[in-house]
Parts: sequence; C-alpha cells; structure tokens
Amino acid sequence: MSIKLYCFGESGHSYKAALALELSGLEWEAVYVDFFAGETRSPEYRENVNEMGEAPVLVDGDFKTSQSGAILAYVTEKSGKFGGKDAAENYEIFRWVLLDNSKLSAVAGPTRFLMNFLPEDKQPKEVIGFNQGRLKGTYAILDKHLEGRDWIVGDGLTNADLSCCGYLFYDEPFGFNRAEWPNIDRWLSNIQAIDGWKHPYDLMPGSPADRA
Repeated sequence: MSIKLYCFGESGHSYKAALALELSGLEWEAVYVDFFAGETRSPEYRENVNEMGEAPVLVDGDFKTSQSGAILAYVTEKSGKFGGKDAAENYEIFRWVLLDNSKLSAVAGPTRFLMNFLPEDKQPKEVIGFNQGRLKGTYAILDKHLEGRDWIVGDGLTNADLSCCGYLFYDEPFGFNRAEWPNIDRWLSNIQAIDGWKHPYDLMPGSPADRA
C-alpha cells in the first residue's frame, strides 16, 4: 500500500513533503486538495482528513500526520534518508527546520499568496512590504550560512534543505530573486541536480494555469 499525500501544487509546505517522498524512493501518491475551492475549510475535510484544515497530510495505512516538519521526520524514519550522521547533526537539522517554519516558509507562503492569488485592489501593500523586509533578513542568514557549503547541514541533502527550499523554487514573485543571493542560488542548483528532482507544478496536481 502506497503512502498518500494530500497536497496541491501551489503549496510550498506540500512541496517539501512531496519532494522528500519522491527523493526517498518510497512508494507514494498525491491526493489533490482543491484549496482554492475551499476544500480545507469544509466540515468533511476537517472531520476526515485534518482537523487543522491544512495541507499537506500524510496517510500511511493507519498512520496519519500533518505539518510538513512532522512529515519530513516520518519520511526519514521510514526511509532512513535525509537525517544527520549523529545526534548533533540531527539537532542542527531540527534547528533549521524550525527557523524555516517560523521565519522563511511562514512568511514567504502568505506573502506569495497575497501578491499572486488576491485581486490587485485587495492586496495589503504595507503588509507585503513588511513581510518582504523580514524575508530579506532571513535570506541573508541563509546565504551567509551557505558560504563555502553545498548543503545546510553535513555533506548531503537533509530535511534542513528540504524544508528551507519549499517556496524558493516557485516562479511567482514574492520578493525572492535567486540572482541576488549567490550562495542560495548555488545551493538550489545542487538540489535541482539531484536525480528525481521536480518542480512543484510537475510533482503535484494543481497550478495557477488550471484556474486561468
């Protein structure tokens, strides 16, 4: 029985989980969540899939969990991949996953939504500007950390990389330009060079083109 991942292409949090599954070699399938039609807000979804009303959600037999960080940890436990070589590295990975969840994806996701999925006259420009300022500070932290490094932790792809890259491969504008951050750009190229890497819209169902 394959793992099911409730997800949609526009979701960077879903992308982290989907990319981990794809690169892990585990058998999995995507279950499309129609977020823009309100599926995650429906009583049926909250009762049967995720009471938090969010995606992604991983279901593996009788096991179910949500939140991308928890899903990444589960994929590592099941596949033996993307973890550290020792306890110290595992804590370092965890530290970067938490930074991503609080300062990178947590800000990039809403900013991208406000800029690309709301009508122009509904976009809160001051909020967008504030968020982009916060993101620049986080990009600077990550870019400096990656100086002289191929990966965020250790000598290979880990959950730190999978978590932090979640929104950075999307083409819609939200205040991130790879060319302005050479170390981040090189690191993202390292991830793209891994056999099996796919763009979010190629890996999961759902894209803005579907609603055009």
